[in-house]
Formats: sequence, structure tokens, C-alpha cells
Amino acid sequence: MAQEIKAKLSNLSCSAQKARLVVDLVRGKPVNEAMDILSLTPNKAAKPVRKLLHSAISNAEENFGVSRDDLVVYRIFADEGPTRKWRRFGARGRFKPLLRRSSHVTVILRENE
Repeated sequence: MAQEIKAKLSNLSCSAQKARLVVDLVRGKPVNEAMDILSLTPNKAAKPVRKLLHSAISNAEENFGVSRDDLVVYRIFADEGPTRKWRRFGARGRFKPLLRRSSHVTVILRENE
């Protein structure tokens, strides 16, 4: 069985729904192509996901001795993180809740067979 290299990003200040739009672009791609895609993606979540992918690639090269050209983004997913609940006061004594959502992103790389 091929070796799996993991990296995790906790408490990304972006909702999981928006992070999934970025994550779906690179799933199943070779890591060099995935880094190029993320560097050109204008979404807010693209930069932290790119840093996470770079960290996973560095882990693979340093700890497992795997070449960057042999790696593929095997699995990548964004889960919901904690939600901070704020309030904004509205008319007639009411208040409007604001939900500041966050997410956890996990990337798993695998060697290309």
C-alpha cells in the first residue's frame, strides 16, 4: 500500500462551504499542477490552502524522502470549525445574529503508482 502524507489546517477564518469551492479544484491532481491552480485562484481560501499543500509537500520530501513529482493530492476536504456568534442591534429593540464561521482543512498526499 502506498504511504499517506497528512497535513491539517485548523480554524481557517473562512466558512467550510467557501473553502470547499477551492478544495474541489485540486482534488486528484498532481501536486505541481495543484500549486499552480491555487496560485491563480482569487478566492480568500486559496492562499491558506496553498500554504497547507506546500507544508504537506515539504513533509513528504523531508520526512519520507518522496519526490515532489511523484505526489498526488489523494484526499482533501474541508470540515466545519467552531462558529463565533456575534450580534448587531437592529431597529425596535431587536438584534440580528452574525455567525463568523470557520473551517478545518485536511490534505492527504499519496505517491503516484
